[in-house]
Amino acid sequence: MLERGTLYVCATPIGNLADVTFRVLDVLRKADLIAAEDTRHSRKLLQHYDIHTPMVSYHEHNEKSRALELLAKLQAGLAVALISDAGTPGISDPGYVIVNLCREHGLPVDVLPGPNAAVTALILSGLPADRFAFLGFCQGKISERRRRVEEYAQIPMTHIYYEAPHRLAALLAEMAKVYGERPAAVVREISKLHQQVHQGTLPELAAEFALQRPRGECCIVVGAYAKQSRLGTPDEWRAAAEKKIERGIPSSVAMKETAQEFDVSKRAVYQAVLDGKKKEDVASS
Repeated sequence: MLERGTLYVCATPIGNLADVTFRVLDVLRKADLIAAEDTRHSRKLLQHYDIHTPMVSYHEHNEKSRALELLAKLQAGLAVALISDAGTPGISDPGYVIVNLCREHGLPVDVLPGPNAAVTALILSGLPADRFAFLGFCQGKISERRRRVEEYAQIPMTHIYYEAPHRLAALLAEMAKVYGERPAAVVREISKLHQQVHQGTLPELAAEFALQRPRGECCIVVGAYAKQSRLGTPDEWRAAAEKKIERGIPSSVAMKETAQEFDVSKRAVYQAVLDGKKKEDVASS
């Protein structure tokens, strides 16, 4: 029997229906109610395992109001299972609001572990998995995506992003401009028949997906930022900064990143670029 008045957060398959755990299936059968991100989508899973528990929708557009309704049902002693379309609720899917409400009102919450696209993609990528940062979706206007990519550029651990197929090429192009030649992987159709892992540098992957639009949501795994502890020469500082500017990085950001790479001051990099331009002007006159 399930504990009365408990919210059960259940991880569901991200591809193959056989990935669901026995424990999750048991909870879905015995719960009084299932709160599903998309009831039509989740019905396929329930029908496959002959589960007939009543469902209500719980998605990003009704999360706040529906969370209050679920709270009342939990307070009345019902056992409620929470599921998303795929993976673990709360990880780039609805879930935080109702879990937080339960904590505030002293109601028990149990999380049943299972499939997770980010961790699966990380292992498949072959990139270091000892330390990683999950950064979710880079949504918004182009300027907002650029700001987020630049904000995360110097995190010294492997990056994991989610992205929709129609935005993948644009995000990879933005990453190639900001991150440069870092190793990366695009993992698609995880746990499905046509699962694929595309590996290469960010510019290589950006070029590959500029020519094709993939199907299904994608995971992008990017190698960690590695600080270069080398002073170099003013000519090297200038060349590095100008290369970044040519890739479309704002000059102030390019100067800052170059200074950090060579472990010198931003003023020194700026002066190197200025001196180089003066030499060019003299040579051409």
